[in-house]
Amino acid sequence: MIKRFVSLTILLLIIAIGFFQKDELLHLIKAGGSVSLLISMLLVAICVFFPVIPFPVLAGIIGGVFGTVQGVFVSLTGAMIGTMGFFFLSRYGFRDFAQAKLAKHTKVQEYEDFLNRNSFIAILSCRLVPIIPAPVVNIICGLSHVKWPIFFIASTIGKLPNILILSYAGALFKSNKLYSFGLYGIYILIIFLINFVIIYRKTAKKSLD
Repeated sequence: MIKRFVSLTILLLIIAIGFFQKDELLHLIKAGGSVSLLISMLLVAICVFFPVIPFPVLAGIIGGVFGTVQGVFVSLTGAMIGTMGFFFLSRYGFRDFAQAKLAKHTKVQEYEDFLNRNSFIAILSCRLVPIIPAPVVNIICGLSHVKWPIFFIASTIGKLPNILILSYAGALFKSNKLYSFGLYGIYILIIFLINFVIIYRKTAKKSLD
């Protein structure tokens, strides 16, 4: 009961900050400086729980403010703070609620079987090719017996390509908007095609069975 109360308090606080302070936080990010760096990490972490700003937009803004290298560091650090918080809240705070939420997703059992066979590859695959929504992956792993270091390392590696491209595109946005949009558009197209091939192969396999 105490764990659930503490978890609920933390979750409501995160949502309240993201919802009511979004504009102020964005203003501080665009101002630059050391405070902006910390605020950026905080807002990215909040968006893992409650996407008040689409992550591609936020990561692009951060890349534009800090540049590619520092932008990657800031966005990845913030994303992993939020992801690990989500993971631990699912594991220790809202286990019953999380299990009920997962029951709505038909692919969960299939992913859980894959997760039990090879945790690192399963997590890494779903980060690189997001067939399953990231929050659902966080919840499944939180409810599973996956050790947190494996979850952390696989998630960090899996999130890196997306964040790198977003940060680079954001850093280039002012000087070359067309190239910036085109770069991320190509990345989205590649992910879409990979998803299409995976789903097509699964559908074809089921039809043969």
